[in-house]
Amino acid sequence: MSVRIVLVGYGRMGKAIDALSADYGCEVVERLDVHNNRRGEGIDSPSLPDADVAIEFSLADSVGSNVAKLAARGIDVVIGTTGWETQEAETRRIAAEAGIGVVHAANFSLGVNLFQAVVERSAALFARYEDFGSWIHEGHHDAKQDAPSGTALVLRNAMQTAGYTRNIDVASTRAGRMPGMHTVGYDGPFDTITLTHTARDRATFARGALEAARWVRGRRGWFSMRDVLGID
Repeated sequence: MSVRIVLVGYGRMGKAIDALSADYGCEVVERLDVHNNRRGEGIDSPSLPDADVAIEFSLADSVGSNVAKLAARGIDVVIGTTGWETQEAETRRIAAEAGIGVVHAANFSLGVNLFQAVVERSAALFARYEDFGSWIHEGHHDAKQDAPSGTALVLRNAMQTAGYTRNIDVASTRAGRMPGMHTVGYDGPFDTITLTHTARDRATFARGALEAARWVRGRRGWFSMRDVLGID
């Protein structure tokens, strides 16, 4: 049986997900964007088709209200929008009360999630050596509004959780049509070590979001892509 998907946000990511949905056994039953869901009226509409999962790539200010409306309809959610983290605690509460499943990730790329695991291990190693300072640099297309990226903040948090307690300088670049680049670096007295992930195609994020949608259907709780991919 196919997974029935509502796309909330129909920009670059929404269109990329739509184009690949059939390859993942998913059927897009509605496409909501500013023209038909400016204040959530598309989600509230009685004509909204029955759906299993919503994939949310809209605007940061809309995430909380969109998820609340989807939760009220019992629709599981995959959230890819970034920059809305101040609403997360309340959104988690609403999702838990409604008994829906939510996958929230700053980045849905398989490579990025494996990269995060590598970065965590590197941070634990370099934490032992005070002569090494660290930084994160990320670059994205010039239309991306939040900076630093959600992925950069997740990487910084992962490094700190792994035991790296010194300052981690974070810098951003917005230019052209860059699909996404993240570099984590360590610099010591005599050498420099860098770890870099570069996305070559936006399809990597769309594929991850569709994997998450298939996985979260019928589950209850708040999950990450590490849960979807089984990364310890």
